[in-house]
Amino acid sequence: MSLNNLYSPKQQEVMRFAMNTDYFMLINHGAKRSGKTVVDNDLFLYELRRVRRIADRTGVALPQYILAGSDLGAVHRNILNELTNKYGLEYHFDKFNRFKLFGVQVCCFGHSKINDLGRIRGMTAYGAYINEATVSNQEVFNEIKSRCSGDGARILIDTNPDNPLHWLKQDYINKADGKTIAEFHWKLTDNTFLPDRYKQSIIESTPSGMFTDRDINGAWVSASGIVYPDFNENVHFIHTDELPPMVRHFVGVDFGWEHYGVFTLFGVGIDGNIYLLREWSAKHRSMDDWIKIGKGIVAEHGDILFYCDSARPDRIREMQIAGLRAMNAVKDVVAGIGHVASLFKQRKLFIVVENVSRFKKEIGVYAWKENADEPEKEMDDVMDAMRYGVYSDKIYGER
Repeated sequence: MSLNNLYSPKQQEVMRFAMNTDYFMLINHGAKRSGKTVVDNDLFLYELRRVRRIADRTGVALPQYILAGSDLGAVHRNILNELTNKYGLEYHFDKFNRFKLFGVQVCCFGHSKINDLGRIRGMTAYGAYINEATVSNQEVFNEIKSRCSGDGARILIDTNPDNPLHWLKQDYINKADGKTIAEFHWKLTDNTFLPDRYKQSIIESTPSGMFTDRDINGAWVSASGIVYPDFNENVHFIHTDELPPMVRHFVGVDFGWEHYGVFTLFGVGIDGNIYLLREWSAKHRSMDDWIKIGKGIVAEHGDILFYCDSARPDRIREMQIAGLRAMNAVKDVVAGIGHVASLFKQRKLFIVVENVSRFKKEIGVYAWKENADEPEKEMDDVMDAMRYGVYSDKIYGER
């Protein structure tokens, strides 16, 4: 079988470098689905065999290697399960989340929280593979790096791009010299194994602006400008008489007092599209009044879910005591905005124009903060409620 049947030209370039250069840190960064994690997974196996050869020469019985992801679940999903599916590998874990492979003890850790730090301190590692590095806590990342002090230790890193001021970009990628630190930039088009139809569908469904720059072109760019540039009032505003029958409903909730509190009622149509059916927004509205609105929604649409801002657990509890199915919304800002923006771009999210008021005022001015992956905290109340509802329903709803 030809090497071209196994690896893309970009993957072959990285493999050749990794097998012929005595680097310390190799960073593969760029677009999603570009093939960078596949090659790093295979290089991880290559590194374990190389570590075992070094250990044999230096008389080390059981060398240690660090395998780190955002959490242990990500280590399994992104690396170990993929290697099992590809090569049939099996792992036998001890109570410390370690397993032996090719005569090397692989120690698995999360890296996204500061409490991961204590689990890593004190060990000597002959290398590390850090997956999803941009979500690493910087102190934990530095500790992993410092632990890689065994003879010939190397560090493999892969990540999607983030803000260009991120420490990984500033301190490592920008300072790569092609030997001690090497970096390779990946675009979606580097994955020559993806069908053209699939790549085109990804391009067409990815929101304009930052999301296209990062997810398609692999660029480290700042979020800037309007959050939802693909929203078009001539397309996304519809009237009640244009609605299809709904198969189910849910509500997004942003609590407020001095700023606007908001309920946003959504319906999922028989066509699979999502419709913002009605907005309730007001300042200084009591929880008793919000609960009355909620009960009215339930009386009309059934025992539906209310996805709520988790910053106010007391208010969620009041809703639950009143018999409403209130729960914490999924509040991942960039992922949530990306999902809503993708629905706008694909023309799968529509707004009933006569039933919203504050939405019309916010949508055109809802903008990113300068040099930050979060929106300005002004004119954002309906936008937050919409994101809480739509993104949480993607995670928890009946798809």
